[in-house]
Amino acid sequence: MPKTERRTPRYPFYASADIIESTTQTKMNARTSELSRFGCYLDMLNPFPIGMSVNIVIRYQEQAFEAQGRVIYSQRNMGMGVAFDAAKLESSEILDKWLEGLKT
Repeated sequence: MPKTERRTPRYPFYASADIIESTTQTKMNARTSELSRFGCYLDMLNPFPIGMSVNIVIRYQEQAFEAQGRVIYSQRNMGMGVAFDAAKLESSEILDKWLEGLKT
C-alpha cells in the first residue's frame, strides 16, 4: 500500500503520458490523475510491477516533462505510482510551472 505521509502535496492533474520500461523498451500509454514534485499516479489497466525502472513523458498544454523513474506501487487493473528519480533541468522547470499553477 502507498504511504499516507508524503514529502510534498499531490494535486489532481490530468494529462497523457507515455511510459517506457527501461530494460525491454516496452511502451505503454496512460493518463495521469495526480502529480507532485517527486512523482505521479498513472491510470492504466496493466501497470508495471513494483521496482520496475521506467522513462516517462507527460504531455500537457503543448509541453512535455520527461524523467527517469521507478514504480513504487502497482494496483492491478487500476494504475501505478511512479517516483521521479532524475529529470533534466528543462523538464524540472516545466514540472515546477505546472505545479505552481495547480496551487492556486
